[in-house]
Amino acid sequence: MRMKKNLKTLAAATLLALSLPATSAFAALQVGDKAPDFTLEAALAGKATSFSLQQALQKGPVVLYFFPAAFSAGCTLEAHDFAEATDAFNKQGATVIGVTAGNTDQIAKFSQLECRDKFTVAADPGARVAAEYKSTMDFKGKTLSDRTSYVIAPDGKILLSYTDKNPDAHIQKAMDAVKKYRQANPA
Repeated sequence: MRMKKNLKTLAAATLLALSLPATSAFAALQVGDKAPDFTLEAALAGKATSFSLQQALQKGPVVLYFFPAAFSAGCTLEAHDFAEATDAFNKQGATVIGVTAGNTDQIAKFSQLECRDKFTVAADPGARVAAEYKSTMDFKGKTLSDRTSYVIAPDGKILLSYTDKNPDAHIQKAMDAVKKYRQANPA
């Protein structure tokens, strides 16, 4: 418990430092917009795989979250929280996928250690997919994925679009959107 509190304190300090010089390049896609399709190289439980949005949507809603860089304080905290919530998302028929444009060479290790083997993490070199989702930021002259969470319905429509540098509310907002979808569309 103490370690989690210390991690949250470190994450808050890092977020403050990151949020000052970083600027978002675009406003995120909005609720009701059509989610751009993509396929990316990814990792699950440390093993290489690929992730196709189109294939995942055939199973149910997708919780797609963009994060700046693996192993940074805020991104680690967010990965832990999504890992803890993954079983609850799965019970609602939703798939969780994290996508980063930062240190993409570390996604296998990140998927194993910080995502706790619970969900897939995809590499987005050059922030190509993040740009399609209008979820990029500039940090020290480099384009990274901004911290944005989406919930996408099986028909490809965006049900939630939420951008905030602080990772704390992303999981709850995504869960609320998935539950609302599930209530309107029982399995």
